[in-house]
Amino acid sequence: MILLVGGEKGGSGKSCLAQNIAVYFSTQKNANVILVDCDPQRTTSDWVQERHLSPNVQWINCVQMYGKIRYELKSLEHHYDYVIVDCGGQDSVALRSAMSVASHVLLPLRPKRRDLKTLEHLEDLVSNCNVVNPDMIVACVMTQCPSLPNQASRILDAKEVVRSFTLRVLNGVTYSRNIYDDSEEKGMSVMDTEPDGKAATEIKDIIIELMAMKAIQEDGIDRSEKKFNTIE
Repeated sequence: MILLVGGEKGGSGKSCLAQNIAVYFSTQKNANVILVDCDPQRTTSDWVQERHLSPNVQWINCVQMYGKIRYELKSLEHHYDYVIVDCGGQDSVALRSAMSVASHVLLPLRPKRRDLKTLEHLEDLVSNCNVVNPDMIVACVMTQCPSLPNQASRILDAKEVVRSFTLRVLNGVTYSRNIYDDSEEKGMSVMDTEPDGKAATEIKDIIIELMAMKAIQEDGIDRSEKKFNTIE
């Protein structure tokens, strides 16, 4: 499986999300996982280097790739259970190339106007890539959401904007929590730091919902409406 975490807007936590997803599959599913860092900023590569300094966490392989990478990704898919691709916050050759072979695509967005303004371009991007990869599962996910109860409507409104562009949006979200940044700085995931914490639950819920979308796409019935619109 090739899971791409990408988008057009920087700062939405793509690298953090890709890293946590990789740890989830590696530790919770005992799978053979590799991270592919396509971001020139090398955020995920630096995270992996920091992670490898600690003997107490699961080792995760990582490679850097740029440009037309579709054949390299397909090759990695033969050797790993999960190929997690972290693309930078811009439309690029690597992003389009990865989307052409990805089985799942996750597009993180913050519930902010400047992030939502990228939706028109994201819709066109997904539409174009669907021509060559019609079976890919694509979903947006709200990240770094405000946790105050009086801000719940802001999250719901942002999701409605996403749906107006005929893009799916997950019910699961990540909230603005210090543990995401604190864990990343140490080369760890939130599941390493607090395996039973709220942030770890957010990551698990997002992954489970994204994986379930395969069945939803096959039968055309959306059974994903759940509890996630309630702020904890």
